[in-house]
Amino acid sequence: MSARTNILWAVVAVAFIVFLLSPIVLLVVFSFTSRTLTNFPIEGLTFRWWQEMVVTRQFWPSFANSLIIGSCVAVVSAAVGTLAAMGLAGMPKRRASIIMGALTLPVMLPPLVLGVSLLSFYVSLGLKLGLATVIPSHLLFAQPFVILIVHARMINFDHRVVESARDLGATPLQAFLTVTLPIIRPVVIGAALIAAALSIDDFIITFFTIGTGNTLPTLVWGMIRTGLTPSVNAIGTLILLLTIGSTVIALKLTRYRG
Repeated sequence: MSARTNILWAVVAVAFIVFLLSPIVLLVVFSFTSRTLTNFPIEGLTFRWWQEMVVTRQFWPSFANSLIIGSCVAVVSAAVGTLAAMGLAGMPKRRASIIMGALTLPVMLPPLVLGVSLLSFYVSLGLKLGLATVIPSHLLFAQPFVILIVHARMINFDHRVVESARDLGATPLQAFLTVTLPIIRPVVIGAALIAAALSIDDFIITFFTIGTGNTLPTLVWGMIRTGLTPSVNAIGTLILLLTIGSTVIALKLTRYRG
């Protein structure tokens, strides 16, 4: 390739990066603006909108709901996903691939379709919408990521260490708790954090299954319907910090391990 072509592709790459990152950067910047409108020019920086965010009546219940749902999804998906991944790793490759495809089907469905289907399902069972319906709904699309991540680690797992523990008299449960789990713990924790990030960030499925409550994303939706203020940007920045922070820690834990 010529030097001119290389420069052209470099410009295109930079343009795409700017296009992708500029909305995120503006979201963070406008959460600190001293103006009441989210536009330029920015006359000064202030924490006013973060202060208004924390005194908003619906903020803390929504924040608590997001943490509760995300924590439950992380713990349950880590436990169930680890067991499922271990089971799949011990199966023939062809059978495991078929089961894996079935388990990851919810991820391939449009969130809108999934949300409407779950709403119809809960209504047909006569269940009251709330956290009890949001948590299993989030597990439906977050669980496959945990299974995929842990399964990738279990494929390369050296089972001879487990067999050695069994030869020394350990039960299957003892071998799992003292040998297998300590080895794969970083991957399990990383996968759980990714599931939590997906849960905290979700809006569409939560919107259909939470009923009268709110999480941070649905709170933002309700606030922007009456007007876009910098306090909305502050909540958006908080969601960004929670999801990116969880994902970065997860990637750090799972790097070179699956």
